[in-house]
Amino acid sequence: MVVCLDKMSKRFLIAPSILSADFTRLGEQIAEVEAAGGEWIHIDVMDGHFVPNLTMGPFIVEACRRATKLPLNVHLMIEHPENLFEAFAKAGADHLIVHVETCPDVVSTLKMIKSLGCKAGVTLNPATPASRLEAALPLADIVLVLTVHPGYSGQDFIPEEVSKIAEIRRRLDEIGSPAWLEVDGGISIQTISQVREAGAEAFVAAKAVFGYPEGIAAGIQALKNKITD
Repeated sequence: MVVCLDKMSKRFLIAPSILSADFTRLGEQIAEVEAAGGEWIHIDVMDGHFVPNLTMGPFIVEACRRATKLPLNVHLMIEHPENLFEAFAKAGADHLIVHVETCPDVVSTLKMIKSLGCKAGVTLNPATPASRLEAALPLADIVLVLTVHPGYSGQDFIPEEVSKIAEIRRRLDEIGSPAWLEVDGGISIQTISQVREAGAEAFVAAKAVFGYPEGIAAGIQALKNKITD
């Protein structure tokens, strides 16, 4: 299944983050996500430099690719991400999302991602103003807003970032961009309505899916129910 990024077919979607998955059952849990109606698989890549944590590389993306046909939404929280674009593309990434903080020439970076056949995404840390995205917006397929500080799963949602989502939503609409506005960080049944109302369309959820008491399918359905309330 490939979710089209065309504006005419846009809808709300859930992108479960495997950062909270049980890695002893990763393939099985990704299959559960797909069966339950999750639309993207979100993969957080951290290098221990740009952010303090150290996580997954291309080999995990390759394993996820073998486990599912869902688009792999790869968030690169790494320094010099361009050095690994080709490796992640070959591993099966569908989307590569970079930080404006690590890409001095973000427009050229997004063009490089597109040249590899991937959808190009851009994101920024909570402390970075939305204005830093301005040059990238016309070219971006995905704009990701972080509602926690990047690096670790399970952090508390930062409510002040809701206004940033709304600001970016307005700007995307002004330029007629078909980009998905994605949000990641502390997304749960308590917070998802706020970010949806601010204009987000794609919702990354980690513990709210993989740690949901009644299981993965119930977690996804609970989030979808809140989106449509």
